[in-house]
Amino acid sequence: MANTWHGEFPYQHGRPDAWLRTSPVKTYPPNGHGLADMAGNVWEWTDDFYSAPGGEPPEHPCCAPRNPRVAAPVADSYRPDEPGGEIPRRVTKGGSHLCAPNYCLRYRPAARQGEPVDTSTGHIGFRCVIRPG
Repeated sequence: MANTWHGEFPYQHGRPDAWLRTSPVKTYPPNGHGLADMAGNVWEWTDDFYSAPGGEPPEHPCCAPRNPRVAAPVADSYRPDEPGGEIPRRVTKGGSHLCAPNYCLRYRPAARQGEPVDTSTGHIGFRCVIRPG
């Protein structure tokens, strides 16, 4: 359960849970590990520069590359064949409230994509961690 788009994006939103934009923390129950809000709501900014998968394909296509921080210099995040390709990209994870089955299909913690560091979109943010005292 996560805050995602319900319906045909961007034309129709069923809003079955009344959240058209972001939802408050802990709106949805935690998973079996006690973790809440790991997908949906906002894409999570990470510290990693994005690099496209290369070399050997992963053993399981559903999984992120093993230790992707090892060799991801800023230059690997450039996309010269795309508009704004000279702008570095950081990894974003988890999907947002704008993810819909007809649009991005990525509302899971392992979903990752590159996002230009100068973006001003409102569906990217941070996932905060609270450790029990």
